[in-house]
Amino acid sequence: MGTALSHATVPPAAPVVASGTTERDVVERVSAVVLARRAPLWWYAAAAMAAPLVGLLGVATLWLFVAGIGIWGVMRPVMWGFAIANFVWWIGIGHAGTLISAILLLLHQSWRESINRLAETMTLFAVMCAGIFPILHLGRPWFFYWLVPYPAQMAIWPQFRSPLVWDFFAVSTYFTVSLLFWYVGMIPDLAILRDRAGTRGARIAYGILALGWRGSGEHWRRHHRMYVLLAGLATPLVVSVHSVVSLDFAYAMVPGWHSTILPPYFVAGAIYSGFAVVLTLAVPLRRLYGLTDIITSRHLENCAKLLLATGEIVAYCYVMEHFMAWYSANPFDAALVENRAFGPYAPLFWIYLVCNVLVVQALWVPRVRRSPVWLFIIGALINIGMWIERVDIVIVSLHRDFVPSAWGNFVPTIWDWATLAGTIGFFALAYLLFIRYLPLVAMSDMAKLIADLRGKPAAARHG
Repeated sequence: MGTALSHATVPPAAPVVASGTTERDVVERVSAVVLARRAPLWWYAAAAMAAPLVGLLGVATLWLFVAGIGIWGVMRPVMWGFAIANFVWWIGIGHAGTLISAILLLLHQSWRESINRLAETMTLFAVMCAGIFPILHLGRPWFFYWLVPYPAQMAIWPQFRSPLVWDFFAVSTYFTVSLLFWYVGMIPDLAILRDRAGTRGARIAYGILALGWRGSGEHWRRHHRMYVLLAGLATPLVVSVHSVVSLDFAYAMVPGWHSTILPPYFVAGAIYSGFAVVLTLAVPLRRLYGLTDIITSRHLENCAKLLLATGEIVAYCYVMEHFMAWYSANPFDAALVENRAFGPYAPLFWIYLVCNVLVVQALWVPRVRRSPVWLFIIGALINIGMWIERVDIVIVSLHRDFVPSAWGNFVPTIWDWATLAGTIGFFALAYLLFIRYLPLVAMSDMAKLIADLRGKPAAARHG
């Protein structure tokens, strides 16, 4: 009786795919988005807004090459400004893609199939945007290849004790593995597009990218082996890459930075901001392309739960940061905490606390977790809050040095804002081009999932 009562009072979980959706439905609808002769009007409108921002990025970068990083607001003692804050923000956004794709694959979580392609692509473009800022911040960005340990005739090697070199290897490795993981997972879908393309040029292009895929048993066996291998390589990168980025700060003897809490704090914050961007992208795209029965409320709710979990970890790190400043009785750490809350940049502190700590608590309510509108709003606010937090970490820790004679306030210039807006435009335009010419949903994975679910009992299809 207790079992019967529990089944009667507890509603079943939302299914991974809507009932009645077949493998053929998924393939036809997703491929039709890519192979359509014309994109929808909203696509052209969004591209028209993103393209000028990409041009603005080009102008800002060109002017920086001519005039130097003095066009930014960096000055003594704030020698790291928007550029490093934006770098940390963008590299953090890319972490959710690897988490959804690699870790959930190794954990055999079938609900990832509908959103893994969306998240993997977000990772690639976010890492591209992140890589722009350290190069531009070099001062002489045309010599960025000096970071590579190549056998130069002058026998000059990179300084491996420099955090800048650590960033180069961490970001380049992360991008390379993520790119291979994304491409290998897409090969079966590229073969589907090759076979369904209506023009000879499209068939040739998708055929080259599909690498001769024919869907034989041997092809699937090798594909699965490579996919799992790349997932195993990508999984430690979720922890290692942003830990390396956090060491850029922890390595310095600066109050607020020189702390062992930064690696786990940065990793949790990266996954937190990444899942916020996944929701910000998935909610409108599933509606605009009519994919609500493929990217279901189950996927959104699971992302919301992970967002809530990482949000609580970030909130815990905030508390421990202030607790350790008090417990250590270090006057410089205590002064930093007071300055962060009541100094000239205090509004930033209170805004990101509201966005990153208070707003996410609404996800405790099941109705909010299942509402696409609320998830989009919460994700957007967290994106804003996490960017402000990164700015606050960089600027507030630097603008007051150990002696008052070295104090100074950072004021961003129009070129700081132009570079940030340009990278956002680049990300948006690249993503728009992706959803126009490549499948947004992993068709082959979804078709296999539906076929597997069809052979299971009805109660198991919600698991």
